[in-house]
Amino acid sequence: MKVMKFGGTSVGSAKSILNVKRIVEAAGDPVIVVVSALGGITDKLIHTSKMAAAGDSGYEEAFGEIVRRHEEIVEDIIPAGERKHALKQRIGELLNELRDIFQGIFLIKDLSPKTSDTIVSYGERLSSIIVAELIEGAERFDSRAFVKTEKKHSKHTLDKDLTNRLVRETFRSIPKVAVVPGFISSDKTTGEVTNLGRGGSDYTAAVIAAALDADSLEIWTDVDGFMTADPRVIPNAYTITELSYVEATELCNFGAKVVYPPTIYPVCHKNIPILIKNTFNPDGAGTVIKQEVSSPQSKAIKGISSINDTSLITVQGLGMVGVIGVNYRIFKVLAKNGISVFLVSQASSENSTSIGVRTADADLACEVLNEEFAKEIEMGEISPMQAEKDLATVAIVGENMKHTPGIAGKLFGTLGRNGINVIACAQGASETNISFVIDSRSLRKALNVIHDSFFLSEYQVLNLFICGIGTVGGSLIEQIRSQRERLMAENGLKLHVVGIIDGSRAMFGRNGFDLANFREELKAHGMPSSRETIRDEVIGMNIFNSVFVDCTASPDIASLYKDFLQHNISVVAANKIAASSEYENYRELKTIARRRGVKFLFETNVGAGLPIINTINDLIHSGDKILKIEAVLSGTLNYIFNKVSADLPFSRTIRMAQEERYSEPDPRIDLSGKDVIRKLVILAREAGYRIDQEDVEKNLFVPNDFFEGSLDDFWKKVPSLDAAFEERRRILEKEHKHWRFVAKLEEGKASVGLQEVAANHPFYGLEGSNNIILLTTERYKEYPMMIQGYGAGAGVTAAGVFADIMSIANV
Repeated sequence: MKVMKFGGTSVGSAKSILNVKRIVEAAGDPVIVVVSALGGITDKLIHTSKMAAAGDSGYEEAFGEIVRRHEEIVEDIIPAGERKHALKQRIGELLNELRDIFQGIFLIKDLSPKTSDTIVSYGERLSSIIVAELIEGAERFDSRAFVKTEKKHSKHTLDKDLTNRLVRETFRSIPKVAVVPGFISSDKTTGEVTNLGRGGSDYTAAVIAAALDADSLEIWTDVDGFMTADPRVIPNAYTITELSYVEATELCNFGAKVVYPPTIYPVCHKNIPILIKNTFNPDGAGTVIKQEVSSPQSKAIKGISSINDTSLITVQGLGMVGVIGVNYRIFKVLAKNGISVFLVSQASSENSTSIGVRTADADLACEVLNEEFAKEIEMGEISPMQAEKDLATVAIVGENMKHTPGIAGKLFGTLGRNGINVIACAQGASETNISFVIDSRSLRKALNVIHDSFFLSEYQVLNLFICGIGTVGGSLIEQIRSQRERLMAENGLKLHVVGIIDGSRAMFGRNGFDLANFREELKAHGMPSSRETIRDEVIGMNIFNSVFVDCTASPDIASLYKDFLQHNISVVAANKIAASSEYENYRELKTIARRRGVKFLFETNVGAGLPIINTINDLIHSGDKILKIEAVLSGTLNYIFNKVSADLPFSRTIRMAQEERYSEPDPRIDLSGKDVIRKLVILAREAGYRIDQEDVEKNLFVPNDFFEGSLDDFWKKVPSLDAAFEERRRILEKEHKHWRFVAKLEEGKASVGLQEVAANHPFYGLEGSNNIILLTTERYKEYPMMIQGYGAGAGVTAAGVFADIMSIANV
């Protein structure tokens, strides 16, 4: 024999009730079917009664909706004939009783708890009559006759012994299908209608199953079972196939609304398994709740649950230290007033105890606690109670946590890196639940990042905001698009582009974008972008594991880094402006990133895709010291000086560098040495030297007046330099020398300038737009370390940015 419970959504429509009929009739064994009111009816009954009590004649229309709902269900599911006529008559009689009660409330404008309990009982009474008539051979039993309650602390609580005895007597002989209204009960003394509270139909089914030693208890609802997290918040949450009673209880107590929490207790003691099934997907596996799960070596945590209407009250004061009985007084007065506490956190110094309550109970809790400790408050020994509201409580649950060291450390480290502040926390000695309180605005972010980091998600997710979709940014998006499937399959990493920004438009969305058509989508649906818009949208999205990727050369965008890092958004920059800005700004950005546990990466600022900055950092972190840096850092200038020949004058090679997109759109930035100076400053700083751009000695090869005026003016004037360059080039050719624009750091002094290098110099054979760097360190003194390769180009720069993103993912 088994007990099957069907919730409101399972009997919410004609289609779903017919599903119930098919499921029950296919069960085979004798079954007891417990049903809730039709979906939404309990709320309508409560709402209508309040309207009537307020003297609002609109209650009649609301009541009419209740009547029509039941009449339409009967019309749709019961075939025409005597059965249908008789059922309509029985339903009509109950609805007429209900109409009379509403009319009485409207006339006297009073709604007592007793009357309210009577009204809400009609939902289950009506639904159980309909279901019993629909299912072949079913017999209806009235739960008010055998589910008995007594009044304690102004609440109706189950009289277990009496109820168990009456259930066994009632079901001494069980028909093939017995239909029972859930939720409703009666007072053991007065016989008045009572109920087991919202969600009480689950409890009714559990009490019956335990009393009759049922083989199983099935809870049929509108979900496939317990999920690893709320799927409305985490789209990739999935069904948990097995839970222990302890795990299920913890998840229920912290907001998982799959099962009414008291349901588990009665069947747990009889070791009766609970099966959660979906009425709308009866072939789904569902979730089995039992004493022991079959795979004890499964993931450390099974699921995440949350309560998003939390208030925290802290009882604190030096007068509590060493005083016996303070906590007893706290919980006694709260229990006396019917206030449930679901989280407790106490400092070891005993000078504060924080309690988590539902927001609806917060004001009353403060009031009664202030009364209880009025004398201590007056003497200044304890501070007056105040409720901190707009909070949420999150719990991670899993019996395997007690076998896994470091869970708490990983949890709080993950939250911290994402900028989520933990206000209070609690962990029981059983180690099956770690609960913590956070600002409710961080709830979505917290749930996602925990789900992601504890491998409850199929993939680790990085949420990317890509700013700048020109040559580098466009190439980066294409690389992400082409590599995404492979990264998911091989590395379990999902790169999720949630923001795309160009110079005039921007678009943001938690669901990400189609990277094959992002330009068209940006043009069609993007909003006007500005510095303020970008800042507000990126920070306001408050999304977990977020990375802002700057592929621009904009000072305005660089000025946003500080705000992003302070909000725990990592920054990957191809933009050199921030890292080469005033030293104090550079240091502040690095410090904020370190303190907030996020990344500020800018490898492509120097050498495009070459691993120069990472190599310097590795050397320094391992205890080495950079003594000297010599480098050709401008792929543009190297390209120009490699191309200059008798057939290609200096001015023409500059134009070629621009056409090949090696140079900046305004090549004067490259020719002025400004780009190389920035790169040298960045390298020097990463090597541990305090240097600003003004400290770099400049030995330039183009007169200063060429950098004045417009770009058109420059193009007109630059051919005048060709003759002098050609004359010197011929001499160098005879001497077997090449021009190289060299950046140098030695003994803390930095310089840039055009040098003539002989054939025996490492820089002599540098081809095309390549970069080269020589690092002389305490370890690499006699033979400097050399890094050489492509130092310019959209593809290699984008690849370097991609590598920085991957280092944040740590795969």
